[in-house]
Amino acid sequence: MLLLLSILLGQFAFAQKATWIWYPGDFEIDLANKMQNRRTDRNTFFPPFWKMDAHYVLMDFHTIVDLKEPETITVHAEGTFNLKLDGQAVESWVHQLYVPAGKHKINVKVWNEASAPAIFVQGKTIVSDNSWLVTFEDKEWIDESGKTSDISATKWLNAGSWNFNDPAQPPSKFKLPTRLIAAVSKTVNKNSTLVDFGKETFGFLKLHNLKGIGDLVIYYGESKEEALSETDAMTLDRLFINQKEAKDSVMPLSKAFRYVNIVREEGSVSFDDVSMLYEYADVKQRGAFTCSDTLINKIYDISKYTLELNTREFFIDGIKRDRWVWSGDAYQSYLMNYYSYFDNPTVTRTMMALRGKDPVTAHINTILDYTFYWFISVYDYYLYTGDKKFIEQFYPRMQSMMDYCLSRRDKNGLMEGLSGDWTFIDWAAGLSKKGEISFEQMLFARSLETMSLCADIANDKNNAEAYKKLAADIKQKVFSLYWNDQKQALVHSRVDGKQTENVTRYANMFGIFFNYFTEGQKQAVKQHVLLNDSIQKITTPYMRFYELEALCAMGEQPYVLNQMKSYWGGMLNLGATSFWEEYNPDKKGAEHLAMYGRKFGKSLCHAWGASPIYLLGKYYLGVIPTKPGYETYTVQPQLGGLQWMQGKVPTPDGDIDVYMSVKEIKITGACGTGTLLFKSKNKPVCKEGVIADKGNGNYELVIEKGKSYVVAYK
Repeated sequence: MLLLLSILLGQFAFAQKATWIWYPGDFEIDLANKMQNRRTDRNTFFPPFWKMDAHYVLMDFHTIVDLKEPETITVHAEGTFNLKLDGQAVESWVHQLYVPAGKHKINVKVWNEASAPAIFVQGKTIVSDNSWLVTFEDKEWIDESGKTSDISATKWLNAGSWNFNDPAQPPSKFKLPTRLIAAVSKTVNKNSTLVDFGKETFGFLKLHNLKGIGDLVIYYGESKEEALSETDAMTLDRLFINQKEAKDSVMPLSKAFRYVNIVREEGSVSFDDVSMLYEYADVKQRGAFTCSDTLINKIYDISKYTLELNTREFFIDGIKRDRWVWSGDAYQSYLMNYYSYFDNPTVTRTMMALRGKDPVTAHINTILDYTFYWFISVYDYYLYTGDKKFIEQFYPRMQSMMDYCLSRRDKNGLMEGLSGDWTFIDWAAGLSKKGEISFEQMLFARSLETMSLCADIANDKNNAEAYKKLAADIKQKVFSLYWNDQKQALVHSRVDGKQTENVTRYANMFGIFFNYFTEGQKQAVKQHVLLNDSIQKITTPYMRFYELEALCAMGEQPYVLNQMKSYWGGMLNLGATSFWEEYNPDKKGAEHLAMYGRKFGKSLCHAWGASPIYLLGKYYLGVIPTKPGYETYTVQPQLGGLQWMQGKVPTPDGDIDVYMSVKEIKITGACGTGTLLFKSKNKPVCKEGVIADKGNGNYELVIEKGKSYVVAYK
């Protein structure tokens, strides 16, 4: 018996690790469909209003092996499957297959309409992983070398996977983990119980020892006012209880709330206690920031919690409303992610879900600018992660998306909202969406630059050059058609071929951190637009993100620090426990809760409210990759009026540690080679490295991987 156990353990030890695999993008699309269709409004199903694609229902998985010794494989499948060895089918009830020594081809064809077809194959050396190739029978035949017969038609060949490494836990059973959280307080009234969980949260409400016969209505609220409003609370549950034996009851759908008002409408129903199962994504916090200013520390911590709540199966916009994957919201979450979790799967999963499948018949989320954010997000993903494989696989879907955009240019070669398009830009009163808008052209140019970069990675050299020329053409048109010397800025739009008089912040601030302006233009825009109170102000954290980034890029960290304390601190002063979709300090009382013509329409936990994570990591700690995957990077810390700060910025190969005070900088390198850039009135000192004097009080220090440095300066 011991001998047999030793043999089995030995075989297990040498067996390679298998994982569930599927057609890339199919699990992601299927999961997004299920998640986004969980939204309810007043207990009514509330689906998205854009086209939703579905997974392919029939999939052929295969691999070619060359075995020195025979082995037996076990096959698990999500769906009805057909198993073949060297083209010969085995009986359909067989889940194990003996594979002789030598070279063989294994095929598993799976049909599944309910969820994405997937397989899990485990042998000693034969395992399902990303090396397996897949086709949805689009006649893209694959020869024994593992390559397609028509290279130009290459789409998605290598299988997709995530972290489903247990045959008993297939992708279709995926659920986010939960943990039990108790309420902070309860107020029991004659026919109702008001429960406070102390802060914004998300999960499944649990009633302990529920029993009786009658009706309960549970009103959820991000605010107390919303929970107490039986007519206007946006989410609720109606329960019809007929339960003689007391037992715990967990609500079927997760909800966003801080307060819960449980109202007994009819009959006699009782429960002992109320708690919740907090639902969360299992991602690890790697980034960190703390400083001498306690308010900034609190803003950073609440930003982290806001992002945590909106990091779910995907990066979503808000946990109450809309609970959907919006490209503009997700783009900002990606950037925050690079300075907090550095979790690549959540980024790529969200990008794949947003893109969907061919043919392209509409803009992403139906929004013109959201399509461009999607392109730009790929550009940033590659810069931060260096993940070439994803770009190579993803490029064909990028190309068909760009073909759609190019087909919708107007006679001037510019992008203008057509029938069915939503030109969003921002929630701003009186903002014109007519004509050719300079902001859209700015995003279009950056999207074309992304296409050129990705075409080069995918070895599509001709199109790489074509996209590069198109990008240069759009950039040239932006400045020739929209720059106004008198206003020293880009005007907002052109209508009927003529510049409008209006100047807005949008295109102007993007032109700064896209580095499209000359230095003189940057200074002009800073004074005439960004620091000009006569230009329409921005009231959403969404666009404050970019406005403050532009100012940071111009060295205005002291100003931005005060803006963060005023704007985000203003929400905290009103009792915010997570950051909101919109904040206008001119509003009073319950006005802060209203939006879209509804008393409680505003989301009080919105992902785009968490932007201090990104700003503090990139522009105060100052860590920025300069080559993909942090092969090289710069660290240019800026106190911005702080006495000291310290933090961590994650990279693909460890965390960069930064500390800065008014007298000292400490830094530990991670992957690649970094360059510390700083100013000093006197000659700085560093025992661990050689400081280069760049003139005018500017100094540089090369940071090697894994090494720590201490710089004394003034």
